[in-house]
Amino acid sequence: MLPFLTLFALCFLAPIGYALWTSLQRTERTGPLGLGGRQHDVFAGLANYAQALADDRFLAGFGRVLLFGAVQIPLMTVLATALALLLESAAARGITFFRSAFFLPYGVPGVIASILWGFLYVPGISPLVKIAQSVGWHVDFLSRGSVLWSLANIVTWQFTGYTMLVLIAQLKAVPGELYEAARIDGANAWQVARHIKLPLIRPALVLTCVFSIIGTLQLFAEPMVLRPLASAIDSGYTPNLHAYSEAFVGDNQQLAAAEAVLLALVACAASFGFLRLVGGRRKERG
Repeated sequence: MLPFLTLFALCFLAPIGYALWTSLQRTERTGPLGLGGRQHDVFAGLANYAQALADDRFLAGFGRVLLFGAVQIPLMTVLATALALLLESAAARGITFFRSAFFLPYGVPGVIASILWGFLYVPGISPLVKIAQSVGWHVDFLSRGSVLWSLANIVTWQFTGYTMLVLIAQLKAVPGELYEAARIDGANAWQVARHIKLPLIRPALVLTCVFSIIGTLQLFAEPMVLRPLASAIDSGYTPNLHAYSEAFVGDNQQLAAAEAVLLALVACAASFGFLRLVGGRRKERG
């Protein structure tokens, strides 16, 4: 266990501890008018957390990603579940091809995927915009009211195949005797999917939803790449983007560390809250 514990401490516990310590510090400037040297080891207590929670742009970013997740996560989960059930049905053909095709977008890095979709969103060069205009539909994928859902489209396109593959792996673990017994009892394909497959892949559905919740709160690459193309995306569009801007643009690593810690706490609360909600419903049904 020693090699694992060593790597775990160096790559996980140490960065978390350093972030927590940094979030409790503040930069103190010395000299006339504060133009002298810098001192980074001044203890600030919870001042950085208070400043982060008082920032309207930072809080607005949380509201934005929560709205994003409330729409995108259920949509992606339903789509991935439908694809998994279709590919694992008895009448499915070309399973290997379609499984690879649906999973392929997950192999595209998020930055590259955002660049590709950026070309499909920009008016003047986007074939999608030209097709919409040819039928009289004037659409702007990068407007203030549409850009959040354009980001959701990129994330859904990229991660639906991954979620589908996790569900397929769970379906393959279901004993074939259950399907055979259901067919003997006269169950059709829909009844088998509803009463056997869906209940048995519930652990995988819960797992992928938790991953999606954490990923949604950490949304960064997609808005970062589309920011030069969309004026609606500012430096505080998401909490992660706001923390990045504070650290590398505003040169305030202490405030950025506090925002990162708050983001991690919200992600933990949302994940465990979802698990408790799902577990509570399961007990009620039981």
